[in-house]
Amino acid sequence: MSKKISSIEIDKKKINSNTLPYVVAEISGNHNGKLSNLKSLILKAKKAGCDAVKIQAYQANTITLNSRKKHFLIKKDNTWRKYRNLFSLYKKAETPFSWYKEIFKYCKKIKITVFASVFDRSSVDLLEKLKCPAYKIASPEITDIPLISYVAKTKKPVILSNGLANLSDLKLAHKTIKKQKNNKIIILKCTSAYPAPLNEINLASMKKLKKIFNCHIGFSDHTIGINVPVHASSLGAVMIEKHICLNKKNKTVDSFFSSTPEDFSKMINIIKDNKISTGNDTLNISKSSRKNINGRRSLYVVRDIKKGEKINLDNVRSVRPRYGLHPKFFNKVLNKRAKINLEAGNPLKLSYLR
Repeated sequence: MSKKISSIEIDKKKINSNTLPYVVAEISGNHNGKLSNLKSLILKAKKAGCDAVKIQAYQANTITLNSRKKHFLIKKDNTWRKYRNLFSLYKKAETPFSWYKEIFKYCKKIKITVFASVFDRSSVDLLEKLKCPAYKIASPEITDIPLISYVAKTKKPVILSNGLANLSDLKLAHKTIKKQKNNKIIILKCTSAYPAPLNEINLASMKKLKKIFNCHIGFSDHTIGINVPVHASSLGAVMIEKHICLNKKNKTVDSFFSSTPEDFSKMINIIKDNKISTGNDTLNISKSSRKNINGRRSLYVVRDIKKGEKINLDNVRSVRPRYGLHPKFFNKVLNKRAKINLEAGNPLKLSYLR
């Protein structure tokens, strides 16, 4: 039998299966190289109801090499092929380290949490100085065990994405974090395709991940629209991560599969409504329904009945409202005789019969 999974706190906000899903707006490179755009995205995410924004903490030269050799070229069938090699792509999408202090300051000012995906020790060290409350390990980094161990040592919550991870990779990463006596782990079900096809999302696997790892499970979304993350929330995802862009008109590196702040607002409202309506497993009549309980049926006199006359199908019937005898007694009262005169429109009672 699995142990109860403890709540995880990010910036003093609890995350567990009973709370509303923790919604993270992934900014990625959608700032398009402008700090003003990034601040605008943060503010819009806040207004949309997001719990946090996330940045990707790397510099192009810390995540890859500036090489034109075959291994570093982007294939022609890749969505980002116009950037030609990995360095150019990551250079376009990077969030400069020089911005970080201002980003954290701004988020504190408008009261929204910010944390980051980290890709090497230098980004972790910088973010630790800024008191980053949590760290994400993107699925391509799932095999970077030294990095995962280094992050785990911070004792901050560690969020793992499984998009490019085999089960054995995920087990090793999970074991590595636990080895550092860090139990603050959230695994995000993810399909690392951009955009991700619906027939490869496999949200049903979230239940399996929870059973295997006995930790909180969320969902990192790369699909178009908001239907899938809403569904993931209904299936128990405690965290929803999705890319945000200012709008669809201004093209940025990830805008083609990102959602607008308006989409986020709609998604969050639906998730809240779904969570509230899920409620509990009580089978009792609800409080608001009870005021209409008198609308139920009962036995009424539908035609005047004289004293001594028999009850039959023509003079008694089951109708609304419920002030008369319960309809379950209908067969019992048939052919009984009235003790008194009964007027049509009055509820029937056993005491009126003999």
